[in-house]
Amino acid sequence: MAFLREREIGDLSDRPTPTPRDVLKVRTLFISDVHLGTKGCQAEQLVDFLRQYDAGTVYLVGDIVDGWYLRSNWYWPSTHNVVIQELVELARRGKRLVYVAGNHDDFIRNYTGSTFGAVEVVEYAIHNGLDGRDYLVVHGDHFDLVVRHARWLALLGDFGYRTALTANVWLNWVRSRFGLAYWSLSSWAKLRVKNAVNYIGCYEEVLSSEARRHHTQGVICGHIHHAAMHDECGIRYINTGDWVESCTSVVEHHDGRFEIIRWTEVRPQQMSDEASLVPFARAVA
Repeated sequence: MAFLREREIGDLSDRPTPTPRDVLKVRTLFISDVHLGTKGCQAEQLVDFLRQYDAGTVYLVGDIVDGWYLRSNWYWPSTHNVVIQELVELARRGKRLVYVAGNHDDFIRNYTGSTFGAVEVVEYAIHNGLDGRDYLVVHGDHFDLVVRHARWLALLGDFGYRTALTANVWLNWVRSRFGLAYWSLSSWAKLRVKNAVNYIGCYEEVLSSEARRHHTQGVICGHIHHAAMHDECGIRYINTGDWVESCTSVVEHHDGRFEIIRWTEVRPQQMSDEASLVPFARAVA
């Protein structure tokens, strides 16, 4: 594939990588809905995140590459190449990568059951959590009736969604000029529309039922770009969110605890803490 070729990768490659003391070691990372190949993808944020967490296993829970968009509009800036290179570097270092196919990267399903180096391509996976639960890891598009039975409606909705994301980019550019933090217009709108809220609730119930069918005690999924973790359906439901609207992922710590990382909240705090240490460091010197 063309985007796997070595090429100029811009300013991201020049950023200092965290020192070993700064890197947080975790057992597992779960990342979904990156949508590489679209203008809404927040590749720079994801690269920073991948450099901050060291995991033995990384689950790519679907829609990592947006084949729907790339088929009609080729968009692949250097920053998206950096994401691929970061993942390749993880595999080179002996980390296990499990690629669960999604609907936007459904071309990956042609390779289900294959292994490319350290990357396993699967339709779904069963993750044995340290908390004693087995988790069904699946993207979740198979349980979205719109995607399954009305693809034209899904494509129309996708167009409207991208329009909202474009507005989101401009809105946050203005906010940044005033020193305000990132805020997702599309997420805000989604959670205030009654039908969307009901859809999310139904989706969670269906995925929880699918977990029971696989005799697991939990499910980890993506697809709807809404990070969540709860036991409301009698099953531990975990949604990883996305790297378009919310910049969220899920980590499993070595004590068995699962945590949603909201990077647009964590990263500014880290930068603030680092900045506050500069005067102290100078005083010590």
